[in-house]
Amino acid sequence: MTATSQRSLALDIFRGMTVCFMIIVNTPGSETFAYAPLKHAAWHGFTPTDLVFPSFLFAVGNAMSFAMKKFETMSQGAVLWKILRRTLLIFFLGYLMYWFPFVRQQSDGHWSLIPIAQTRIMGVLERIALAYGIASLLIYYLSKRTVLTIAVVILLGYWIVLLFAGVTGADPFSMTGNAGYRLDLWILGENHMYHGEGKAFDPEGLLSTLPAVVNVICGYYAGVYISRKGKEYEGLTKLLLWGCGLIFIALVWNMVFPINKKLWTSSYVLFAAGCTLLLLFICYLLLDVKKARGAWAWPWLVFGSNAITAYMFSELFSSLLSWIQVPCGDQHASLRRCLYAHTFQHLPDAAFASLLYSLSFVAVCFVVNVILYQRKIFLKV
Repeated sequence: MTATSQRSLALDIFRGMTVCFMIIVNTPGSETFAYAPLKHAAWHGFTPTDLVFPSFLFAVGNAMSFAMKKFETMSQGAVLWKILRRTLLIFFLGYLMYWFPFVRQQSDGHWSLIPIAQTRIMGVLERIALAYGIASLLIYYLSKRTVLTIAVVILLGYWIVLLFAGVTGADPFSMTGNAGYRLDLWILGENHMYHGEGKAFDPEGLLSTLPAVVNVICGYYAGVYISRKGKEYEGLTKLLLWGCGLIFIALVWNMVFPINKKLWTSSYVLFAAGCTLLLLFICYLLLDVKKARGAWAWPWLVFGSNAITAYMFSELFSSLLSWIQVPCGDQHASLRRCLYAHTFQHLPDAAFASLLYSLSFVAVCFVVNVILYQRKIFLKV
């Protein structure tokens, strides 16, 4: 689909920075030797990497502030269909992305379809879809005061649920003792959950998707404010103050409700929203107030104009490199592992080698997005 609508330059650049960093942290040459800031926090706490996903959700809400203006000229049925269609499509694309490449080789050399019973249901795109859908319906039907009240109730309610509905006798904020883990096991089952932590635990689980809705809501109302007062110093200053205020509240709350990305705790929601507001402040200050729109912004604009496409391509391409087996020395290995072993792995600094691989991978994704951008093709769902 070719885009014809006006876009927010600052938002596209911010979204481009977010998705670019997301690709870098998702495709290290070596997860063992990657630089610490490019890894997720082991459990409680945060690193720059932990701020990427909520920043993208914030950007989704920010973009909604422009899209919602179109809803005013549409019938209620058309609006509901648009929201439902986008929610289901993004969710389905996310599900297919985790199922890809759909087949695997058996020990006897034959190929078979990966059973649906062993596919992950929740994930990054699935969380984006659900958070977008829920936030859109709340904002479309309810007043600002009501939506913000619901957001506060969600954050406080999630804290209470984790405190009192976890596994009896276990730490309510532990990986297998929290209420979200219990809910995912009951509804999804182990085979449909993420196993990257060495056990069945989904960091994009069902219950923790609720506080993620608040990230989208924050992004929406920040976008509404920016469209009215965000292109002058006074308006941007208030954006900066709100960001600092949310970070302060989050750090205080962290004393009793730890900042934790994998549980998507309420303190984490506020901390991430605050940090995102600070980054947006910088973007709008440079681009809309200072008019600093030089060549530095173009690569981020290319990524941001097709953010979900860039993310999906990176995930599918990475899966393909890991799936294809090739002769590598005296054994067979994945194409990804073989490429890394014969290029970057020979560098003396293992962490730098891992980063170079990630940057090379980003460069490939960038070329694909440049082709789409130059042809003015912006794929939407």
